[in-house]
Amino acid sequence: MEAAAKSWRRSTSQRSFFQFFMFSLAILLLVSLDVPTVSASKTSNKSPLLKAYKSYIKKACNSATYPKECYQSLSKYAPAIKADPEKLYRVSLFVTIKAARTTSSSISSLRRLKSLSPTDRAIVRDCGSTVSDAIDEMKQSLTVMAGLQGADNKSELIENIRTWISAALTDTCTCTDEFDGQKVSDAVNKNVKKTVLDLSKMTSNCLALLNTLQNNY
Repeated sequence: MEAAAKSWRRSTSQRSFFQFFMFSLAILLLVSLDVPTVSASKTSNKSPLLKAYKSYIKKACNSATYPKECYQSLSKYAPAIKADPEKLYRVSLFVTIKAARTTSSSISSLRRLKSLSPTDRAIVRDCGSTVSDAIDEMKQSLTVMAGLQGADNKSELIENIRTWISAALTDTCTCTDEFDGQKVSDAVNKNVKKTVLDLSKMTSNCLALLNTLQNNY
């Protein structure tokens, strides 16, 4: 009996992880293609079901730190999110990680510029490091999400996710703090300060949306 129970738990865990993996793969494809799925056709925009999904996202985003930015980043994925708190949070994570990778790429491109002042170069170096750390921390939260479905300790896992996302937010803020009192070039302002500030907003929203997920349990 005990062996059968262990086998069932293992099978359930594998199935949950597989479902998470397939959903993650679908969202990654969606994000990588940059397809505005909601506006793909005029008729789809008039769908009552789609309107309900977008209304759910808007309501959830009203509790975010930056509601407008939250809704703009998530509403086009309404068909994937539906009205599911877990899917809402997973998509929020994926979109934020995508933005972080874009930011990291933008910062890396600046490192090759020979015209950077010593101050510019120091900020680019430090921000590149902190954004890289933020990406790793967001990925850790995805790993925790993989075990959330069917888990008995959901509250503990959600707090673990909160810890990782909070750390990522701290890292992005550490970068923007470096600009205080510093004279930097327009290129660094545009490609580092602005993009990291936008990333900080998305990360802050991601942290706030965790409450929507927690309230579902």
